[in-house]
Amino acid sequence: MGLFDRLFRVSRDKIKQPDIHFGRYSDSYKADRKYDEWDKSLDLFEQKQYLSAYTSFFEYLKDDHEENVSYTVEDDKISFELYQGSKKVFGIASKDHVMAEAKVAQSDKPNVGFMRRLLEKNFQLKYSRFALDETEDISIIFNTYTIDGSPFKLYYALKELAINADKLDDLLIDEFDMLHPVEMGHITEIKTEQKEVKYHFIIKEIKKILDRIDNGRLDANQYPSGIAYALLDLSYKLDYLIRPEGYLMETIERIHRKYFAQDGVSSIHINHELRTEFESLLERDKEEFYKEMYRVKATFGITTPINHEQLANFIDAELKNMDWYIENGHRDYALAVPGYITGFCLFNWAPPRPVRELIHLYFEVMEIDFFKSLGFQLDFHDNEKLNKSAIKDEIQNIVKNNVRKFPKFKPNTKKLNFDSKFSFAKSFLLMIRDLDLTKID
Repeated sequence: MGLFDRLFRVSRDKIKQPDIHFGRYSDSYKADRKYDEWDKSLDLFEQKQYLSAYTSFFEYLKDDHEENVSYTVEDDKISFELYQGSKKVFGIASKDHVMAEAKVAQSDKPNVGFMRRLLEKNFQLKYSRFALDETEDISIIFNTYTIDGSPFKLYYALKELAINADKLDDLLIDEFDMLHPVEMGHITEIKTEQKEVKYHFIIKEIKKILDRIDNGRLDANQYPSGIAYALLDLSYKLDYLIRPEGYLMETIERIHRKYFAQDGVSSIHINHELRTEFESLLERDKEEFYKEMYRVKATFGITTPINHEQLANFIDAELKNMDWYIENGHRDYALAVPGYITGFCLFNWAPPRPVRELIHLYFEVMEIDFFKSLGFQLDFHDNEKLNKSAIKDEIQNIVKNNVRKFPKFKPNTKKLNFDSKFSFAKSFLLMIRDLDLTKID
């Protein structure tokens, strides 16, 4: 980028970018006033002012950017609705009882297969239960006496109900022909062009990794950890960039579970199982992927909040493994290590907001062609080289957006190495590791 371009470069925050969400929803980034509502809810419940306590509780659940919760108070009861993915949860809270329900799927006729599946799921649930309603459609239900329905219990019960309803509907419908979608009017379809970009990215990335394993120089039997890094990096990358629903989401979660099951199976065998999962995705029709690409609202996050020290320790434990692959000429596998670190972090955890925003920037830099194909205007690459000034400018934008809550958040961009993607990836994660994220409460 020349001097003229740098002088007249439009600030990114003034560019209207596509309204596309990435990664898993987290309810860990609430405004301070939301936590005030939570404390208020607990106090009111202790004072036996139950409906007032529940009013503050639903205010706590509301995400101002998602429009995910609504409620009305009338005749000594609260009627409420909340959204989790493809499912709508509705319920009533009175001075005596609390009830919540989500419709999961519509059934043409009873079937032993799906009823057995629901019975097995019921043994895993703590607060709610799957049931057939009066029309023999599948619902998931929770109820409790109000006196026993503290905000803590209500939070975990509604979370269990909502997440299980959202996960199970697509899987049951995909497996059992007699089941059909129900109450899907709140989901937002994404443009066909966006679906096309995401679909081609999925197929291209899977084929690229499988080809690298089959035809690359790294011996899959001698170095199974390198293969594992590549497959897990791919899995978490698809989870973050595609934000899948339904079958693809369950496949990615199954890949994660299989790898970390620690059931005594050899690394080579586990890699083979992960590869089989990706091969099964290649056999699916395009239309099956398209059906699962839509935009939804959420109320509950499924990632676990972590502090920065935990993340720093994780980076230290994994990033050093990158060096061997670089020194031995396996550069694609070297990049899979930081890819695994960043992807694993956002798949499992809800790190402090500044870290999440920095990791998103990492994805934009490393997968810039994907973002551009979705319509994003990004200038993090200058021909074949990384655009140092653009990347540093964006880091400073992230600092500006977070400095009020994190006054010591000052990424040391002087340590970033822009010579190659490999050196940048390593130095970028080391920069994240060394952050001071002391927070002002």
